[in-house]
Amino acid sequence: MFETLPTLVPDPILGLVAECKRDNNPNKIDLSVGVYKDESNHTPVMAAVREAQIRYLESETSKVYQPPGGTENFIGKVNELIFGESHPALKDNRIATVQATGGCASLHLAAKLIMRANPDAKVWLSDPSWPNHFPLLSSTGINIELYPYYDSESHSVSFDKMVSTLENAGAGDLVLIHASCHNPCGADLTKEQWRILTELAQKNGFVPFIDMAYQGFGLSLDDDAYGIRYMSEHLPEVVVCNSFSKNFGLYRERAGSLSVVVSDAQQTPTVMNQALNVARGIYSMPPAHGAALVETVLSNPDLRDMWHSEVNAMRERIVAMRSALADGIAALGCDRDFSFIKQQFGMFSFLGLTETQVDRLKTDYSVYIIKSSRISVAGINPGNLPYLCRAVSEVVKL
Repeated sequence: MFETLPTLVPDPILGLVAECKRDNNPNKIDLSVGVYKDESNHTPVMAAVREAQIRYLESETSKVYQPPGGTENFIGKVNELIFGESHPALKDNRIATVQATGGCASLHLAAKLIMRANPDAKVWLSDPSWPNHFPLLSSTGINIELYPYYDSESHSVSFDKMVSTLENAGAGDLVLIHASCHNPCGADLTKEQWRILTELAQKNGFVPFIDMAYQGFGLSLDDDAYGIRYMSEHLPEVVVCNSFSKNFGLYRERAGSLSVVVSDAQQTPTVMNQALNVARGIYSMPPAHGAALVETVLSNPDLRDMWHSEVNAMRERIVAMRSALADGIAALGCDRDFSFIKQQFGMFSFLGLTETQVDRLKTDYSVYIIKSSRISVAGINPGNLPYLCRAVSEVVKL
């Protein structure tokens, strides 16, 4: 039977990571993978998470299944983090939130739930978007459309074209929007642009489908949730997929959540029931450990304050590396302007290089980035920065 299966093309990012590991150049730099790294090029266990783990293990008395939607306290703390403690939709009991096994499962779970509610649903994705959005959503049979998002000439959001295209999104459609720190381009919506999109959703009837994987890495934990909170206050329905991989460093623990804002509190238990039924057919019961660490941190003021400080420090390091990269290239006399990198947010940015220039970075300098020229800014540190600046300034001369 299995001899009929064709060999698939390897994942391009995982392939680059493997290629970089085989590279013997002591100056090699891997900017391909979307994982936060500190100044020593290490992805640490956050101090708040480490302490939460100690406390949780000391209090854990059983490995029995936890509630399929997550513990009540976990859900409550997650809702407060995403929507704010006094959000009107929370007060009105219009939010159905369930634990998910990471952001990927949250997206897939949301797509399957949407298909149950409306088999003819269409999801509009930004062009570009995170590549994994396509398989996670389309594998459910949901229809995918694209809307323009990034202007490669101005290195900013192509908002007028975005709005013009989304005029075609109507009732029954969903528009997937990155909450902050857009992956892969790093160009984010302003508060005014969020408000304009909300007005368009009100007029046309489409449902915002918001993916938040980097809360706290853009401006702040609250500012990065602005679009979610504003839309959930002014629109009858919003879908939110959330991940704790980055801002808690829980990559391998697979902790996340799915929240559905509904128009009437009477719909909340039905949506919750349907979401749990979908999850039952995918992974049955969610893992406890990662969610328990999030719950422990958010439930203890001392750990929460520690976590806030750590998230702030990670964001500030990324911002500093953005500025240092742009300024470092400019200091070498490069005639290409990379100052746009300083105006973007989060872990990613397009350098605006051609595929030939990307290949030269790899073959001549052992700098590994994906062909679109997207870099993970979090992979830059003071030790590799001068070499990276020199490599980029040299390949753009060609």
